[in-house]
Amino acid sequence: MTTVNQIHLTVSEMNVGGIVAIGSTRSPTGIFKRATAGPWLITNDGLVDDHQGDRKNHGGPEKAIHQYPADSYATWRSEYPSMSSILDEGSAFGENLCLPLMTEENVCVGDIYRLGGVVLQISQGRQPCWKLNLKFDRPDMAWLVQKTGRTGWYYRVIKSGSIEVGSVMELVERPHPDWTIARLNTVIASCSLARDDLSEIAALSLLSESWRSLARRRLQSRVVESWSKRLGQNPQN
Repeated sequence: MTTVNQIHLTVSEMNVGGIVAIGSTRSPTGIFKRATAGPWLITNDGLVDDHQGDRKNHGGPEKAIHQYPADSYATWRSEYPSMSSILDEGSAFGENLCLPLMTEENVCVGDIYRLGGVVLQISQGRQPCWKLNLKFDRPDMAWLVQKTGRTGWYYRVIKSGSIEVGSVMELVERPHPDWTIARLNTVIASCSLARDDLSEIAALSLLSESWRSLARRRLQSRVVESWSKRLGQNPQN
């Protein structure tokens, strides 16, 4: 596990996107993001000038900033060379922030980071949706992201402010070192009904309410929710 003083990374770019229509249904999406010049203003809802097409499931205070591991790009290229052209465009997964060294295995729910004049806190992992299938032109892309656990994660904004090129991402507090995003992903994406794990997740006060509610529903119903609508297929069945 990475310790508090080991995460100290410089930010060189951030990605924002407008709303475009995607697929045969012409559904609105903000997944097509591009690097923009700093400085960048961050509010409780995320990056100014960044947009989400589906505000019910994307964006908002608990999903203000999306980060994706830069190291995962090389892994995707190695496993699926045909994806290289899309990966080379940058922000392939619709992320705002992409940094090396930080991965699902070494960041945790509730981690607090200082980045320039902004303070961020990890709120949850990402549950991929079918719009990734369209962007990558693969009917199973959202499922692959979920299956591999290479999902990235979201931040809530503790302190609004501005970020400039050269601002440093620094971990300042880790209240839940046992609950990495990787561990959360494993429980949520594995059809798990393990009572101990789900009870712990439901009690994580710094985890987003939507994920805590998901854990409570599994505990109460003893049934794993269907993923077919979100992923565009239902690989669990």
